[in-house]
Amino acid sequence: MGITVDVAYKSLNKFTEILCGDKVEILKTDDSDILILADGMGSGVKANILSTLTSKILGTMFLNGATLDECVETIVETLPVCQVRQVAYSTFSILQVFHNGEAYLVEFDNPGCIFIRDGKLMTIPENTRVIEGKTINEFRFQVKRGDALILMSDGTIHAGVGQLLNFGWLWEDIANYAVKQYALTVSAIRLATSICHACDELYMFRPGDDTTVAALRVIDSKPVHLMTGPASNPEDDKKMVSEFMSGENTKRIVCGGTSATIVSRELNRKLDVSLDYVDPDIPPIAYMDGIELVTEGVLTLNRVLHLLKRYVKNESVGEDFFLELDKPNGGSMVAKMIIEDCTELHLYVGKAINSAYQNPGLPFDLGIRQNLVEQLKKTVEEMGKTVIVTYY
Repeated sequence: MGITVDVAYKSLNKFTEILCGDKVEILKTDDSDILILADGMGSGVKANILSTLTSKILGTMFLNGATLDECVETIVETLPVCQVRQVAYSTFSILQVFHNGEAYLVEFDNPGCIFIRDGKLMTIPENTRVIEGKTINEFRFQVKRGDALILMSDGTIHAGVGQLLNFGWLWEDIANYAVKQYALTVSAIRLATSICHACDELYMFRPGDDTTVAALRVIDSKPVHLMTGPASNPEDDKKMVSEFMSGENTKRIVCGGTSATIVSRELNRKLDVSLDYVDPDIPPIAYMDGIELVTEGVLTLNRVLHLLKRYVKNESVGEDFFLELDKPNGGSMVAKMIIEDCTELHLYVGKAINSAYQNPGLPFDLGIRQNLVEQLKKTVEEMGKTVIVTYY
């Protein structure tokens, strides 16, 4: 079946707190993707430590093949005991989606997972058992392309308590809101952010509890090929372009004027450069048949990296971020494709020296383009996506 997932989350810190008491881990195995959401007792530093320990223990043990019983037993024995409450407490949810379509859900005291299929809310039956004195809900089911699954901390259902709502935002209301936001084209980050923003509004933008929404979308594989820089040996141009154009159902981006000229020449396709400067800091894009995006090189990639780093940090991902992402400049368009329309990124990087960007006496490894490529690779991998780099 070859299931591919799009995973993202959005968190709100409790008002006045610097650290979030919720922690999300996104992990990959050879045959599955794992999403873990832990919510530490209280807020601030203590809660952050509890949730971080819980998520790291669960993630490490799951990756090493431990059973759920072993994971819970280890958490109970490991978490520090609160001197005030005399308990070590962190709730958690674990969602593991295998590439064959099987899904495994584990919940301990977090709000239930929201499961949406074909625009309708699906019921996940309870299957509880007691491990180390804790009641765990454990369930196995099948997913298919288009499904959306949403994990939440209890800050979501507490939203608005004593303010706009008497009893908070009920789970059923959150689920119905999520169904309204659901569409086959909506990315995981937009789905998570929309729910989190609604919680923020109910809290009147002063959250009374740490609030986290983690969304997982089951999607088709979406490879993106990005070519930047000419090959160090001009004789390799043909090979570089051929490999860049390989693959089916692949979106392609060319970053750099020289690179675009090489692609145009090798494919014998016309290159049309736009004269519309929609952003004074970013050169305009160009157009070529069969290529989704053609942009300038280093300046554009620098803007792309800036946006991707904001996304990875998570705190600054809100309405302003998506307004920036939707702008029609080259940097925003490349970043949007990588964030929302890419499951694996293939970078085709030429090692020729461009004297306009650096001292031609310096080796490629110290160049601006190489630095951008390395940062881009690291940042996209932090997003949970596969990155492959090929140099020429």
